[in-house]
Amino acid sequence: MEKLMNEKISSFLVVSDSHGDRDILAKLVDKYQGKVTKMFHCGDSELSPDDSIFDNFKVVTGNCDYDPRFEETLLEKSGDELVLLTHGHLYGVNNGMQRLSLLAEEKAATIVLFGHTHLLGAEYRKNCLFLNPGSISFPRGTYSYLGGTYALIKVGADFFEVQYYDRKCVKIPELALVFKRI
Repeated sequence: MEKLMNEKISSFLVVSDSHGDRDILAKLVDKYQGKVTKMFHCGDSELSPDDSIFDNFKVVTGNCDYDPRFEETLLEKSGDELVLLTHGHLYGVNNGMQRLSLLAEEKAATIVLFGHTHLLGAEYRKNCLFLNPGSISFPRGTYSYLGGTYALIKVGADFFEVQYYDRKCVKIPELALVFKRI
């Protein structure tokens, strides 16, 4: 019980592929600002890097972002976590995770956040959580009927908890995952 009370839990909001929909980003900021440790945008915002909305997000470029001021990848330290943020298109995520996995190993990342495919998904491998929040604006795949998704990650010393939400900020119960850290 003592360990649970003293354990520091971090939480991250992850969104991607908003494709010009600034309103949904503002809605997420209004709902989660001050309630999560950090907010990440995995690219294809189609907004200017000067947009004040990015005062709240760590953000990278996507294949539909043409401003060279966006970074291709970011490595963000948050507590004990090293978060690698990228869009994914430069690492061939449409054809598998090998190149992204090699980058994660090279950088010693504990969490990799990416988008591009518009398909949500999360997996834990090689001591690293890989997470795609899906597209908040143009989802594809099995859960496209939701109209868009984002993810919240809770991180503890021995677990990752992932919960997906729809555009209305409603929790999707069947999209709750827990990964025990090795």
